[in-house]
Amino acid sequence: MSISIIGGGIGGLTLGNFLKQQNIDFKIYESASEIKPVGAGIAMAGNAMQIFDKLGLKEKIENAGTKMHALIITDKKLKTISKTDVLKLEHKYNVCNIAIHRADLQKILSENITENIILNKRLETIEKKENYHLTFLDKTKIESEIVFGADGVKSLVRNQILKSGKIRSAGQKCWRGILKTEIPEKYSHNAYEMWGKGKRFGFVKIRENTLYWYALVNEKFYSDNIDLLNEFRDFHPDILKMISKTSKENIILNDIIDLKPMNHWSAENLCLIGDSAHATTPNMGQGGCQAVEDAYVIGKLLETEKDWNKLFSQFEKIRKDKVHHIVKTSFKIGKIAQWENFTRIRDFIFRNIPESVNQKQMEKILKLEI
Repeated sequence: MSISIIGGGIGGLTLGNFLKQQNIDFKIYESASEIKPVGAGIAMAGNAMQIFDKLGLKEKIENAGTKMHALIITDKKLKTISKTDVLKLEHKYNVCNIAIHRADLQKILSENITENIILNKRLETIEKKENYHLTFLDKTKIESEIVFGADGVKSLVRNQILKSGKIRSAGQKCWRGILKTEIPEKYSHNAYEMWGKGKRFGFVKIRENTLYWYALVNEKFYSDNIDLLNEFRDFHPDILKMISKTSKENIILNDIIDLKPMNHWSAENLCLIGDSAHATTPNMGQGGCQAVEDAYVIGKLLETEKDWNKLFSQFEKIRKDKVHHIVKTSFKIGKIAQWENFTRIRDFIFRNIPESVNQKQMEKILKLEI
């Protein structure tokens, strides 16, 4: 049986590892010409790390990234608003939360399945006949019995076959930067997010002497000649150092978008995973993690179910509630964090949320469904 995975991102590569684990043949078609150091940092929370443990990749990922012991929300002067200690849950699930460069993670995920990855294959069209007929930008064609769409929020597989999926804008611009610098010990094992008025700044160490940072502003503040140093001038001096020391080629700019929750992720012999099915805003650090969970659930179901369409139906039922909760909650958190008014009330409310509530919410996300 011919199985094609469109997209060699985190979801597609993790799924490939699970298929290989079960000796199922497949091909991953990736649009990039090489798996290279692009993108920025990413958080792999305990739910994803439990899954990487099942693939025998946990230690490699831990060694390539940095362990995060706490998630700390602060005001613009780094005064703590709320802190979620993840060490308790680390002990319970025997995994750590890891901050890592996206390229390092993709390199680890691709190492075991290099022979299954075909690069420089950007999908142009996909049609359903008896099987799926796929044409790539270089005009090569393939026929595939089973197709997985792992081609991101603007998925061509989703658009051409399911003809569904509404992309939503959060009304925010986000800069992501990678900075090689000596990192003070106090910043070494915590992820920080600082809330201002209509803007945020976050940072975390992702490897030795390497920092990942991101800055968000509401679109109304954005212009083509915006000066980030000026925009964040009233934030803590350490933040201004991070921005000023980062070279322009190590900063990328994106719109913050997600997918409005969809009822169906599959068609006959075809299934969407990751951002193609349920792209989320980054406010809960779960976008990549949920793609990993998708791959795990499909791998788990394959142990007993050999009918692909029954499997896809089960997959949707198992995953939908959790994923929709994360997409909706993340969108709301992003809006609240970007308030321009009533920020003192916002900070007061979050400051007074009991630690036990934060722990409970985190455990709900860390727990795997099957």
